[in-house]
Amino acid sequence: MKKGKNTAGAVGNTNGAGKALKLDYGQTFKVGLAFAGIILFWNAYDFVIPLLLEQTYGLPDSLRGFIMGLDNLLSLFMLPLFGKLSDNAKGKLTKKFGRRTPFIVIGTICAIILMVFVPVVTLGQQAVADDYTASIKAELNNPEWMREHLGQWYDNAVAGKGDYYEVDLEYLENNNMTREDFVSIRYDDQLVTKKTFPLFGKDVYYYRVNGEDVEITDMTAQAPDGRTYEEILKGNQNYNKFVASSINGYISDGIYDNHTTSKSGISSLAVYMVILLLVLVAMASFRSPAVALMPDVTPKPLRSQANAIINLCGGAGGAISFLIYTIVLGGARLHNYVIIFGSVAGGMFLLLAAFIALVNERKMVKRCEEICKEYGIDDFEEQENKNEAPEPAMDEGVDITEREAETTETIECNEAADIEESEEKAQISPEVLEIARAKTAKRKSPKEWWSSKSAEERQRLKSFWLILASIFMWFMGYNAVSSNLSVYTTKALNLSASLSGLISGVSMLVSAVAFIPVGYMAAKIGRRKSIIVGFALAVLSFILVCFAVRPNDNETIPTVLFTLFYLIAGFGLIIANVNTFPMVTELSTAETVGQYTGYYYVATMSAQAITPMIGGAVMEAGQDKYLFLYSAACIVLAIVLMCFVKHGDSKKIPTGKKLTKEEKKQIRLETLDNMD
Repeated sequence: MKKGKNTAGAVGNTNGAGKALKLDYGQTFKVGLAFAGIILFWNAYDFVIPLLLEQTYGLPDSLRGFIMGLDNLLSLFMLPLFGKLSDNAKGKLTKKFGRRTPFIVIGTICAIILMVFVPVVTLGQQAVADDYTASIKAELNNPEWMREHLGQWYDNAVAGKGDYYEVDLEYLENNNMTREDFVSIRYDDQLVTKKTFPLFGKDVYYYRVNGEDVEITDMTAQAPDGRTYEEILKGNQNYNKFVASSINGYISDGIYDNHTTSKSGISSLAVYMVILLLVLVAMASFRSPAVALMPDVTPKPLRSQANAIINLCGGAGGAISFLIYTIVLGGARLHNYVIIFGSVAGGMFLLLAAFIALVNERKMVKRCEEICKEYGIDDFEEQENKNEAPEPAMDEGVDITEREAETTETIECNEAADIEESEEKAQISPEVLEIARAKTAKRKSPKEWWSSKSAEERQRLKSFWLILASIFMWFMGYNAVSSNLSVYTTKALNLSASLSGLISGVSMLVSAVAFIPVGYMAAKIGRRKSIIVGFALAVLSFILVCFAVRPNDNETIPTVLFTLFYLIAGFGLIIANVNTFPMVTELSTAETVGQYTGYYYVATMSAQAITPMIGGAVMEAGQDKYLFLYSAACIVLAIVLMCFVKHGDSKKIPTGKKLTKEEKKQIRLETLDNMD
């Protein structure tokens, strides 16, 4: 081993004292490969599945939100379960590969095999929906059809009843658009606008004749239907600005009413849900173990920085996902989703292969425990309130396992008040004492259990619950937007699916740059303050989206504004994401990291289980833009809760001491015993 370098998430001085503890970035990136595969899938899932449900089944916003929340409802139970299972994992696989690695490998392989079938089972329904969509869009330049439908929607909006598909009377009035002007709007898809450079380039106009695009050099010239090209362009611009979102809603309702509710449509949706459920079970089986691996191999003071690296790896997985769906969504629609999920499966397989080749969990955990000993970091006790238990006696000829079993039996016979006295009399390990305390606690009522805690322990528990509550509320706000992002941008802003994907990708790319400085930010001002700053940025940006972003005849304006505000929100939420998980694990021990990871996901997944449906209901009840007000309100509550948190913040990074050969040997032996 080279001097000063290790493989346990930190760089320390193994041959001398006084050097500061530092993060091993290379190893942390290797551990992050598992998380990159997870985010590769979920980023594609969150962006593509709402589009698939919208375009294929035309589901109402609330029902689509309910389906998008089912995966999180399932994870609510499965993530804590698999986190605890991996904490307590035993057997041959664990002995050979470690506690977390078998879950990661087996779960990923199952997910890869299953996920391709998610879009395959919808192909028949997709074809039907595409035909219906084409039939409606063929009527957009039909004066009679447009006048009938736009007039009905306008009148319903005035009366405040029936379907009026987001006809915004105030928006029309502000743009001097009368009823007659509105019902006279047409859309001619033969007039094609291209830019010399995406978004910001000069507009060049073409008119499609017999399938070929002929450039228009004189916009005042007469088109084949008798109007000038300038009049057609103005009509198309008004359509995009005032009517497109209404037509998109009308198409969705038509698909749902005419096809999804039919016998074949219900069957297709049912089969889709069964396959999706199997995929989600597979994904849930290894998420907690994969995330818990980072704290397993990283000393507590370095976990904010390490979590920044892990999230950067997740950002890399998200970037791969973005490239896949942005490129594919620009093509013909029918087989897009099959190609996307097939590509995602391939990407996850490559990341898993790299993880298997580069990560030796047992070796990394062993080295981490050695470093914790070197720097005086006790991962088996709470850092803020240590009550160190004496080490077990090492008498010759005495079997330690037998002694601990006898001690446990003795302790279980005592009441809670006698536990500390038993601890003093019997030389037992912290693990055995923890088991005894847990069994004794089961005999207490909640009131007695709470009364038995010291003031310090109560404060830590309160902080733990407040952290989880704050995490719950910010995920309520953030996931409401992320789970409806693709639908909002394509349906409400009338942007193309590929352009919507580009917005998502740009946000990920720019935000990824923030991961590293955000980790250092926590070291400077603390995790709690960093989180509050991040929450505040998200609230500001969501309010700006609600009131400043509107459909426009020039799609560049809403695209740029929305992207800018979404970037601000993304940066703020990255600050929160990097620091909330380390706050939770700061209150755990080495033996409960997986369990606390599960608690973290209880908070995130319970929020994500219900907020897509609530967000969809908000969009249905009012205008789509009010989704962002709902999200801002949730995150404001997260700020309030975080203000009362007192524990779980960053600790000062310690300096090391020299370990003897005997100490290093003992650490290795203890690590091997723990993993058997």
